[in-house]
Amino acid sequence: MNKIDELKKIIDDSNNIVVLTGAGVSTDSGIKDFRSRDGLSNTSNIPMEILLSSDYFYSNTEDFYDFYKKVFNCSNIEPNITHKYLKGLEETGKLKSIITQNIDGLHSKAGNKNVLELHGTTFSNHCIKCNKKYDYKKVFNAKGIPKCSCGGIIKPDVVLYGESLPEKALEESIRRIEEAETLIVLGSSLVVYPAAGLINYFGGKNLVIINIDETPYDGKANLVIHDNLSKVFQKLISMDDK
Repeated sequence: MNKIDELKKIIDDSNNIVVLTGAGVSTDSGIKDFRSRDGLSNTSNIPMEILLSSDYFYSNTEDFYDFYKKVFNCSNIEPNITHKYLKGLEETGKLKSIITQNIDGLHSKAGNKNVLELHGTTFSNHCIKCNKKYDYKKVFNAKGIPKCSCGGIIKPDVVLYGESLPEKALEESIRRIEEAETLIVLGSSLVVYPAAGLINYFGGKNLVIINIDETPYDGKANLVIHDNLSKVFQKLISMDDK
């Protein structure tokens, strides 16, 4: 049995699947990941851990937004075949939830309903002075630093370096992983904590990791596939169509 056949069998035999997704899920939609040769880490002389940190946002707000608005406007980005497959899998009732490290909103745009966004989303923003909410247009269409009607600075509802993950989303992610029969990790290097550590809460039957490169958790998985995600899911869809 080849690995795609094995993946199909695991999915077919599972009734409680949770998927954990990372940046590799969205690269086929044209969004850069962080750590590859062409990733975001190679687009600036300033390390991402500084440029996208809470400290940098507050101390260098204009420079933060110069970079943020260039690379994180996902409003015209469309879901790819992986997002669409997961939407169909949710419709079957097998996929109970998607836990994502991505801030691009593509899982929701594809139509998935049960999405936990561990690192927030670029589509939601708030004023740091009065807490008024704003959509993505207010931020990405602003000249310079986006300001609230009260004069306060608008901040994206994304988790920056130095900030904690949203407590409710983290607790719910742990609960769903603990209850899952199958956990499928897609497009994550599994090196960013605490999100990567969520795997340690899984005690179910099948751990599947699909990523272009090796991860620190490959040795714990029942099935590991090192390949482009779109290729994997195109093959899976072709098998389902037969």
